[in-house]
Amino acid sequence: QVQLVESGGGLVQAGDSLRLSCAASGRTFSAYDLAWFRRAPGKEREFLAGFSRIGSTTYADSVKGRFTISRDNAKNTVYLQMNSLKPEDTAVYYCAARIGYIVSTPVGYNYWGQGTQVTVSS
Repeated sequence: QVQLVESGGGLVQAGDSLRLSCAASGRTFSAYDLAWFRRAPGKEREFLAGFSRIGSTTYADSVKGRFTISRDNAKNTVYLQMNSLKPEDTAVYYCAARIGYIVSTPVGYNYWGQGTQVTVSS
């Protein structure tokens, strides 16, 4: 099992950058495929980016070129660097983990963090 804790959210202005972190417990962090999702008010949970255990990355079209996912297996942490933030990026951001491969559907993930709020003002 793995437990996930996100941090790094906050209130920023449009155009600013923010880096989210997701720290994981457990000794087998490197075995997991990791992803970031978000849920905006009144919307479904949306896949943003994934970093597989073999090193491949996947991005949603909505954030490609602005967001970058990375992971540090030595620190049991996955990151989401967010640049050029827009008001429509306002949401609760979640990290998630599974074993197998990266999928873009939330139901495919066994483990979730509690989320961190990101608010982007115009």
